[in-house]
Amino acid sequence: VQLQASGGGLVQPGDSLRLSCAASEREATGWFRQPPGKEREFVAGISYRGGEKFHARSVKDRFIISRDSGKNTYLRMNSLKPEDTAVYYCAAKISGGSRVYTVESDYDFWGQGTQVTVSS
Repeated sequence: VQLQASGGGLVQPGDSLRLSCAASEREATGWFRQPPGKEREFVAGISYRGGEKFHARSVKDRFIISRDSGKNTYLRMNSLKPEDTAVYYCAAKISGGSRVYTVESDYDFWGQGTQVTVSS
C-alpha cells in the first residue's frame, strides 16, 4: 500500500487545516504526528468501513478524521495550537471491517509525512 500525505503548512493559532492521505488501497487508516524532539504519537484512527473512529484525548473535539467512499482519508484540524506543530503521518493497516487501530506497531504501511507549523 502506498500512502501520500498532503495539506500541511504554516498557520496561525486558531486556524484550521485539512490534511489528506491518498492511498493506493482502502485499508484501516491512522494519523500520527511527531513534534520536534519528541516521539511519534497517535492522533486519530478510522476503520476500513469508515463508521468507527477514535481520536486522541489531546485533539478530541478539535480534530476530525474521516474518509471518502474510495481510498482517501482526511484529518480536519480546527483551533490549531502551537503544540500541534509536528510532522503528520498517515498509516495503513491491512484490515477489513470495523476495527480502529491506535498503536503505531499495528500499522503496516506509512506515508512520508507533511509538516504542520502553528505559529504567530
